[in-house]
Amino acid sequence: MPEYKLLINGDWKASETAKDIKSPFDRSDVGKVHFAQKAQMEEAVTSAHEAFAQIKKLSSFERAYALEKIASGIKAKKEELTKSIVLSAGKPIKYSRMEVDRAVNTFKIASEEAKRIGGEVIPLDLSAHIKERWGLVRRFPLGVIGAITPFNFPINLVAHKVAPALASGNTVVLRPSSQVAVTSLLLGEIINNTDYPLGGINIVPSGYEAAEVLLNDNRVKMLTFTGSPAIGWELKKKAFKKKVTLELGGNAAVVIEPDADLEFALPRIILGAFSYSGQICISIQRIFLHSKIYGRFMANFVEATKKLKMGNPLKEDTDIGPMINITAAKQTEEWVSEAVEKGARIITGGKRDGAMFEPTILENVAPELRISWLEAFAPVVVVNRYEDFEEALKGVNYSIYGLQAGIFTRDLKKAFQAFEALDVGGVIINDIPTFRVDHMPYGGVKESGFGREGLKYAIEEMTEMKLMAINLKN
Repeated sequence: MPEYKLLINGDWKASETAKDIKSPFDRSDVGKVHFAQKAQMEEAVTSAHEAFAQIKKLSSFERAYALEKIASGIKAKKEELTKSIVLSAGKPIKYSRMEVDRAVNTFKIASEEAKRIGGEVIPLDLSAHIKERWGLVRRFPLGVIGAITPFNFPINLVAHKVAPALASGNTVVLRPSSQVAVTSLLLGEIINNTDYPLGGINIVPSGYEAAEVLLNDNRVKMLTFTGSPAIGWELKKKAFKKKVTLELGGNAAVVIEPDADLEFALPRIILGAFSYSGQICISIQRIFLHSKIYGRFMANFVEATKKLKMGNPLKEDTDIGPMINITAAKQTEEWVSEAVEKGARIITGGKRDGAMFEPTILENVAPELRISWLEAFAPVVVVNRYEDFEEALKGVNYSIYGLQAGIFTRDLKKAFQAFEALDVGGVIINDIPTFRVDHMPYGGVKESGFGREGLKYAIEEMTEMKLMAINLKN
């Protein structure tokens, strides 16, 4: 079984503790991953802190060139990275390949953004008694960035933290999700082969105790976290003196108006609801269908859902693989059963086999039930019938989350009405809320967190403005 050590200051270091990673699909061995002790996490922070003195002085060209080489390295190891995602995350291979391609693009965009970190010149002579004064505003890197990433996108969500940090001259201590740490460590090998300054990136899988170093060490200037709300808000409390960005998930909804292109919408809805077993923060969990098209759309939707193929994620034709573990699948089963007991109807699916859960469509679900207003993170979608567009928008807002929402309509007035009314970070018109292009601003409101990713916007989060005021009179 391959063994993966910690990456600290450019060296691969063993730990006293190592964990066997098992495939969510068949429990086969994926690899043995070393887990950092508290002292090793502190060593990683020291490495990043000392490297920052050199890295913050790198030119735009040097940072851009390094990021371009990383993108090329990911592309060259596409199949190895793809297989690591399939085996450790259980993501079907066709979606795993797409994720690796996105990571290549993410680093390429970061390379371009490294050349565009500018500032502005502002006049300071706005008072009658002040003349010949100007302000020069620039953005400067923060220092050490602590990054904590989840299981569902083992390379691209890592890329969305590492790439903007390197583009802006920061250093990184990355604590990836334990289950998918192999992919992050493979990325570490790629970065190590680019001659990027040692200590610029440190990758240290760990337990919670060691990870708390990132919260408590004052040398860590920012914490960027993607994961569960329960953990994210607790981290925010503990890291209250640091800059913090949180991406904590959602309960994405889509509204389909009678004038929508249903032939286009249907396959997009299937993708958005069931891709990677719904384990995506912007996976469609609720569908609001106008009564005029309810019967026609539902007939086609159910038929297409039943055709999805479940099975081994290594097979090219697999649509639905396992959930990340049996615990997650059992929770889904519990929430669906609860809804049925309260009057909901299963249109298709609803059954669990180990960590596998069938793509499931529910209707007649009360909005206050957990499967409706909380984050299911599962291949389950709740369908609601509506008569009035404003009523549907209110239904979308009935959740503690607010990440993204989708609206299918040809009515531009209704598109802007949704843009104004919905409490979400992104409103996607004529597509699913699962739509994301890697350079767009991405993040949520309410309990979905705060701060934005998307390379340019993440760079703004990872830098601070500094003003130089110039007196030209003396």
